[in-house]
Amino acid sequence: MEKLIVISAPSGAGKTSIVHYLLKEIPSLSFSISACSREKRIKEINGKDYCFLGIAGFKKKIEENKFLEWEEVYENQYYGTLKSELQRIWNEGKTVIFDVDVVGGLNIKKQYPKKCLSVFIMPPSVDVLRERISSRGSESEEMIEKRLNKAEEEISRNQEFDSVILNDDFDIACKEAKHLITNFIKS
Repeated sequence: MEKLIVISAPSGAGKTSIVHYLLKEIPSLSFSISACSREKRIKEINGKDYCFLGIAGFKKKIEENKFLEWEEVYENQYYGTLKSELQRIWNEGKTVIFDVDVVGGLNIKKQYPKKCLSVFIMPPSVDVLRERISSRGSESEEMIEKRLNKAEEEISRNQEFDSVILNDDFDIACKEAKHLITNFIKS
């Protein structure tokens, strides 16, 4: 059966690192590359980390109904999942894994309630998030504050997910996620 795994968390909670671990550990998973309107960061690769569309390109895909889900996360910063990504991965006979924000994750779960396992990665605290986001060195103080305000809102929605994993110890969080996902794929 075609299945989907949604990994969601506030920015800085470790979801991307956990997804990278899962992709190495579970060969039947394939990463759904999200589309976004923002500029790429240093070390990011178009078509691997994200599909960088720019604002105009993203809006054109919205008009063409090419998205499974999309959201304007911050003003003129759009993120979404192209429908073509699901087909690409399912055609390979694999399970789709998403690294998406909370609203996007819940939107996917709503569309595929039986085929989807949604997992929320809980940060140890907002202070830890601040430290992690600041250490990236890619965000202004204003953007860090926006991300932290959004994080508090996202954390308040964690119970809407099938499972919540606390990421206060990265190795333990990874093993919990692997166990949970492996069992879901086999079911």
